[in-house]
Amino acid sequence: MAVSNIQFPAPFRFVPSGKRVHPLILALLATPLIFLAPAHAQRGEGQLLNQVPAGIRVDEIISKFAAREKEFQAAREHYTYHQSNLIQTLDGASVDGEYRQDWDINFDNRGKRTITVTYAPAPTLTRVSMTSEDTNDLQNVMPFVLTTDEIPDYNINYLGQQREDELQTYVLDISPKQIDKHQRRFEGRIWVDAQDFQIVKTYGKSVPDLHSGSEENLFPRFTTYREQVDGVYWFPTYTTADDALHFKGGDVQMRVIIKYTDYKRFGSETKILYNGQELPDSQKKPNP
Repeated sequence: MAVSNIQFPAPFRFVPSGKRVHPLILALLATPLIFLAPAHAQRGEGQLLNQVPAGIRVDEIISKFAAREKEFQAAREHYTYHQSNLIQTLDGASVDGEYRQDWDINFDNRGKRTITVTYAPAPTLTRVSMTSEDTNDLQNVMPFVLTTDEIPDYNINYLGQQREDELQTYVLDISPKQIDKHQRRFEGRIWVDAQDFQIVKTYGKSVPDLHSGSEENLFPRFTTYREQVDGVYWFPTYTTADDALHFKGGDVQMRVIIKYTDYKRFGSETKILYNGQELPDSQKKPNP
């Protein structure tokens, strides 16, 4: 977020089984976009136990969840979904500015991923304005994924184990080894499900904050929750932020609420079977 005196900054426009559910997600997704419960009421956390995991080394935990996250990242690229983004500035308990955009993440007729704005009322933000970094964070950093490919770029510190409602999780703090103003990264804490070895919750912020002369571009701390949508992978379903951005000219209290809904797999994969065996390519006939 950049501090601004502009009355109406222009919205960004783009055209480019059985499942395990985090119990808190059910309550959060039923919550109207304009309401945000206090942070401690949302978490439902048990005590963080600083203990060595039984039967598995920390490096194995990291290796396992990073591999699963890479699988999830590839799988999510084949899903369409709807994303509702709400950013507000607060004066005490009152909302004094708002930015709202809803997106459909889909595919064009060539199978290329697209983002289409489906709802974008005129924003009323006056104390801050949206930046390209904010948009990137909404798309890529807040629904954070940490795969095998990114592991070498991060410092990772194992903290212990913690119950997240009905889930047993491993808790790790992560931070980028190098800060690059041209590369948006996540810094904070992740909770990894001890059964599925996937991230089920993140808390932290995108970095770096940007300062250039009198220009400031600051970013709030946020929490993202995931839900097991397809019975296999944990998908981001809800992101919240309620944080003060400390600009030189004064603090601005920010609220962010993002919902990711209507996940649907795009296309289908079919196999031709004969007597229970898949036919070799040489025996398959093309569709007329």
